[in-house]
Amino acid sequence: MNYREQSLIKHAEWKGKIETVCRVPVDSREALSLAYTPGVAEPCMAIHSDTEKSFELTRRWNTVAVITDGTAILGLGDIGPEAGMPVMEGKCALFKAYGGVDAFPVCLKTKDPEEIIKTINIISGSFGGINLEDISAPRCFEIETRLKEQLDIPVFHDDQHGTAIVVLAALINSLKLVGKKKEGLKVVINGAGAAGISIGKMLLSYGVKDVTMVDRFGIICEGDETLNSAHKEIAKVTNRARLKGKLADAMKGADVFIGVSAPNCVTKEMVSSMAEKSVVYTCANPVPEIQRKDALEAGAYIVGTGSSEHPNQINNVLVFPGLFRGALDVRATTVNREMMIAAAEGIAACVSDKDLSREYILPYAYDKRAHDCVAETVALAARRTGVAKK
Repeated sequence: MNYREQSLIKHAEWKGKIETVCRVPVDSREALSLAYTPGVAEPCMAIHSDTEKSFELTRRWNTVAVITDGTAILGLGDIGPEAGMPVMEGKCALFKAYGGVDAFPVCLKTKDPEEIIKTINIISGSFGGINLEDISAPRCFEIETRLKEQLDIPVFHDDQHGTAIVVLAALINSLKLVGKKKEGLKVVINGAGAAGISIGKMLLSYGVKDVTMVDRFGIICEGDETLNSAHKEIAKVTNRARLKGKLADAMKGADVFIGVSAPNCVTKEMVSSMAEKSVVYTCANPVPEIQRKDALEAGAYIVGTGSSEHPNQINNVLVFPGLFRGALDVRATTVNREMMIAAAEGIAACVSDKDLSREYILPYAYDKRAHDCVAETVALAARRTGVAKK
């Protein structure tokens, strides 16, 4: 099937992937008086007295805004907020299907971080959580950081942390198969944008000691004054050996390669230069850093990709529905690192030791058990770390 052609046809038929459904009767004078005026004045005044009651007396407890400025849509780049709407609608559909969360697409016609932050602040009282989506780096880092400081509801940039969580889940299970410990791994991440930097930070938080970041200009090394602010920050905690050179230099002897970068930037020779029982995750879409077949032929022991056409799809659909379900259920005020690691461990645990294999390191995106497990582990982590209100 040509998915692109068929998708265009189906989108014309669907005319939108989500809709509003009325939850209460409004078909009589009595029903209207309860759902609307005059009865509605009572919950209004209750919320006026205590805004926390908005989570009890309205649908706010179960709502998430999926917000983009259209600057980093999928692999398409800066195509604008209107053109990003099909992706945001799709995201909202997945929130509902896999997490039971009511999500609404909000596509902002501005690239100014200050305007984006201000706008989200202004509308935040209508939602229980904020999912930032497809906002280009390095602007996305500042936007998320400042919103997390200002809001008392979960703020989560899925391109950063959703990707990092599912990569960590894949790695947890891969290590069981290759028989290596996280503390002794040499990990190379190609692509130092939002996803790559977040993956690096996530792995370091989990206990991986040796992480080297690479961008299109080569290995990122502390002391390089040409680096942008985000790269300077990640350089302080990565590449402790102070390696210099290109991607091929970084990959020599590496145990794990993680690509969130560009098509066809990895050769079979690069994979062959890695350590025994190497792990290769090629997440570039629609064309990966190296084709799965070529990576296996070059000696990779486990290969994961961003494609649903191959085994071991590294897909953040496994993350965000359950993560927000768990956070909303306990009315978490933020999404912290402990909750993210708990989500990764929950995903990994859904693949039993009996079922675990080189071609099955992650549950499928449509596996309801995985989403339920993520929700449960995230809720427990929120309570354990003191960020849950219930």
